[in-house]
Order: sequence, then C-alpha cells, then structure tokens
Amino acid sequence: MHPWLHFKTITRHKLLVMHYCFRAGMYKQGLLHDLSKYAPVEFLVGCKYYQGDRSPNNAEREDTGISKSWLHHKGRNKHHFEYWIDYGVGDGRDGQEPHRGICGMKMPIRYVAEMYVDRVSASKNYQRDKFRTDSPLQYYLKGRKYYILNEDTRAMLELLLVMLAVKGENEVNHFLKYEVLKGKVPYEKEYLINLRKNLEKDSAYHLEEEQ
Repeated sequence: MHPWLHFKTITRHKLLVMHYCFRAGMYKQGLLHDLSKYAPVEFLVGCKYYQGDRSPNNAEREDTGISKSWLHHKGRNKHHFEYWIDYGVGDGRDGQEPHRGICGMKMPIRYVAEMYVDRVSASKNYQRDKFRTDSPLQYYLKGRKYYILNEDTRAMLELLLVMLAVKGENEVNHFLKYEVLKGKVPYEKEYLINLRKNLEKDSAYHLEEEQ
C-alpha cells in the first residue's frame, strides 16, 4: 500500500488540471475535476496498485481482470469520452450516420476541452522532465483505433492534440479560451479535420483518416 505516494500523484494531477482549466476560464470544472478519486472505492485501489509512472487502474486490470475503480470513475466524470458511450438511436440525428449499436455520443464542448486538459496533465504528471509537446498525441495514437468516440468529438480532440504538438501550449490555451469555448469554431468533423490538416503541413504529424 502506498497511500501517501498515491495521494501526491492524484493531487499533483488535479493541480495541473486546475491550472490549465483556470487559464481557459473553466473555473468550476477545474475545481471539481476528478474529486471521485478521493472516494474510498477509487482511492484505496490506487493505494494498493500504485505505479508512479502509469495509472493504477491498469495494474488492477492485470491483477483481477477488471478495474472497479475505473468503472466507478468513468461513470462520474464527464470529461471522459467513455462516460458518453451509449446505444445509438438509429435516426441519423445531429447529422451522424444512423447507428443502432454502441457508439459515442457528441460530448458538450466544455468537456472536450477538459478531456484535452486532462490528457496533457496526465502526461506531464507521469513523464515529468521527459514530457514533450507531442507526448499526449503519441499516447492517444497508441489506442486511437480502439476508442469509441463520436466523429465530431474525435475531430476536435485530435485537432487540439496536433495543435499542441505543432504550436505549443500557449497557442492551444488561447485557441480554447477565445475561440473554441466562445463558440467561434464549428464543432463539426469536416471543418475540424481541415484545420488539423493545415496544421500538419510541413510537420512530422500526419494522422490517417479512419475508415
């Protein structure tokens, strides 16, 4: 059991998220972010499976075949895309293709912004001095083909991660606060992919479109 080390890790992460949420004007989300990690069902698992360089939820899965901590967490934190997985209604609403199976719902834009901040903060928390601006993108790409994400939500997240890799934190922070969260950027797949492709020109990053 490593209660103090786990407490320091999750609190450092929370402080990082608060810092970036506040910079984007998301004060309430910054304050409320990941509070469920301090609940016994999550905190005790984190103490038992503390890793230091990755989520203890992965170690719990490896040990028991399931992470009850993660199941509790994702159902209470709207910045995780897994919170928004549901059955499709199959009528093509919101311009999406009809889908009757399990699929990702379109996340409210403020939670997409928090999801981006969460991913950046997690990379910084675990990688420390090894963090690079493309670290969150590289981590995302490792699991990209497995993620169940709404098409518009995926396009927005990928735009933000590529923008971070190419232009850096200050550029993304300004873009989030003054354009994305102000509703000045269409939250639509085609528009966002075009923005991302323009960023990718003359860079080392070129995401392939999923079929």
